[in-house]
Amino acid sequence: MKYKNILLTGASGKLGKAIATFHIFPSLLTPSREILDITQQDTIKKFFDNNNFDAVVHCAALARMRECEENPTKAIETNIIGTSNLVNAVISKERKSGKKIRFVHISTDGVYPGIKGNYSEKDETVPYNTYGWTKLGAECAANSLSNFCIIRTSFFDPENIKFDDASTDAYSSKAPISYVVKAILTLLNSSFIGTINVGRERRTDYEHYKEFKPKIKKCKLLDIKKTISFRMYKDASMDISLWKKIEKKNETNKK
Repeated sequence: MKYKNILLTGASGKLGKAIATFHIFPSLLTPSREILDITQQDTIKKFFDNNNFDAVVHCAALARMRECEENPTKAIETNIIGTSNLVNAVISKERKSGKKIRFVHISTDGVYPGIKGNYSEKDETVPYNTYGWTKLGAECAANSLSNFCIIRTSFFDPENIKFDDASTDAYSSKAPISYVVKAILTLLNSSFIGTINVGRERRTDYEHYKEFKPKIKKCKLLDIKKTISFRMYKDASMDISLWKKIEKKNETNKK
């Protein structure tokens, strides 16, 4: 394991909890928001001064799309300014310690337009809602580091699919949360620097969910749009060929 002491932000969120409870990472620091609030620079400085770590897995974010639309100021403060605060602290700690800190930033497929699908990492980034724009801003901050990996992804919890129907005409590269957790570990310990799409092959949302919830019903994207106040994607699928190469190489090295 290349990095043994890892700071995990957003440990109380869905992805953060999964990372902490799957027990596949070595030593994790999982401070609560009261101890490490990325929107409060003084808490970041205090935590960084009092703790040693080799890597950061940054999951903390305001991720609820409706809340981002209703309170864009909070979304900006958390996703853009909060990430910038964290990045600045990492840069400062690197200068003091003389060593590079691995920084894995969890982004979203929502940075793409969500119209034509099969987006590669080199495609234009024109988000379709406030959440996507703020996550794109966060990516800009992460790009200021030298040892970073930005993961664009979309995940769901197969054991907690709360809705009873899913769209048969909206496409994505969604992946089960366990798949994304394992991908984060692989990329954390890889030498990859840059931005990478992580997910599964393109399917309709209905197909993604039906695999784990057989009784889920079919609906149309238009039906979903009638019930929400924010924009949705038509085709948010991603070109995952780069990730597949790294995944295959990692599996080969394990043998």
